[in-house]
Amino acid sequence: MKNLPSIPRYEVLRNRRTILKNPLPFHHKYFQEYGDTFRINLGRSNDWVFTRNAESIRHILQKNHKNYGKSSLQTKELAKYIGHGLLTSNGEFWRVHRRMIQPAFHKKKLEGLIGMMYRTIVAELNALQVNSEYDIFPMMGDLAFQVVARSLFSADNIRDRMQRLKEITIANQKMLIKEMRMPYLKWWFNLTGDTWRHLKLSGEARHLINGIVQERLDSNEKKDDLLDMLLDARYEDGTNMQREQLIDEVMVLFTAGHETTANALSFTLMLLAKHPEIQQRLFQEVKEVNLENGNNLQALTQLSYTQQCIEESMRLYPPVYFTDRVSLAEDTIKGHIFKKGTVWLMSIYELHRHMDFWENPHQFIPERFASDAKKDFSAHYFPFGAGPRMCVGNNFAMYEMIITISFLVKKYRLSTTHEIEVHPLISLKPKGAYIKLTART
Repeated sequence: MKNLPSIPRYEVLRNRRTILKNPLPFHHKYFQEYGDTFRINLGRSNDWVFTRNAESIRHILQKNHKNYGKSSLQTKELAKYIGHGLLTSNGEFWRVHRRMIQPAFHKKKLEGLIGMMYRTIVAELNALQVNSEYDIFPMMGDLAFQVVARSLFSADNIRDRMQRLKEITIANQKMLIKEMRMPYLKWWFNLTGDTWRHLKLSGEARHLINGIVQERLDSNEKKDDLLDMLLDARYEDGTNMQREQLIDEVMVLFTAGHETTANALSFTLMLLAKHPEIQQRLFQEVKEVNLENGNNLQALTQLSYTQQCIEESMRLYPPVYFTDRVSLAEDTIKGHIFKKGTVWLMSIYELHRHMDFWENPHQFIPERFASDAKKDFSAHYFPFGAGPRMCVGNNFAMYEMIITISFLVKKYRLSTTHEIEVHPLISLKPKGAYIKLTART
């Protein structure tokens, strides 16, 4: 790895404020200067390597995935706030729980949730006022959170508790971002009590979820929602998940299940608002499809152009804009030998805009994801991750987004005078995503 270009530590420290605010320009600058893979010198025992190289990313996430685990950023720092669930675990522990939870997100299982999903979305969006301008991101955040909450718990009397859970999730994410981007201030966060206060918030969130789980068990009701599926899941020896592990998995589903969807929805709506000709073609498709019975998975499959718009939006603005792995043993990638413990930071954002793979990479062109062309991009398009750790809820998220986009475009004309701005936190968020809604006649 000695031949790899390296960013000196003082460059990182000199740009620390800029990186804290938005690391994407810093990443892009050095990818342009140093190529698709470079090393960053942080003065630690482990090597840190940034890459947007598609072959390297496939090698790490797919071909040799057993040699790579998630870094301590997720297995320790994130886990201390949301527990040790699928998102924050490694090795055999992760494999066992992935096998348990995967069936809950099978397409046949999800078909039973589509009606609930549709009714929740309609209820949230029917309150919108026409000829009004909205910051669409908070609205999509509320909607996605309610969809996850109803899919998990199927209850009408927990909205206040869900709102509190959402507030805690947002607060803890902001704290985690500070810890990740300013690790040299960790001692200060501990000294001032910031870390303790946020851990206390996590305890409150776990208490809320535990209460909801206990109410379900006490009721002896079967709702056929995601909570029932988790309660029914069994290890190979026939035992079920312990309560603490169940709460961990629910915490992960809330955190990962609503935020990334809200981000993708917001970026897609902004792109449609800025491209009226594409929005009109989408409208021509959705006006011919009836989703009002709320249980028609077949109807969703007819909205192919709607899905293409979402897929292209997630290319330009992938909610999971980077991912990390740590090598468990020495490995050779593209002729370079990387030692055990190398930390890989893989930029999905840069890969999705790479000139080598995408014609007009910065333009919004949904047609590139037509069914006959998708295979051309499978080696360098990872909006839900790749390999065995691909997002377990990818179908759930796509159904939710198709229903939401089709409902809004069918009912309203979207327009905006604002530019798209990004706010990279744990996931890639939009900033100031203002859209005007005009009723269609």
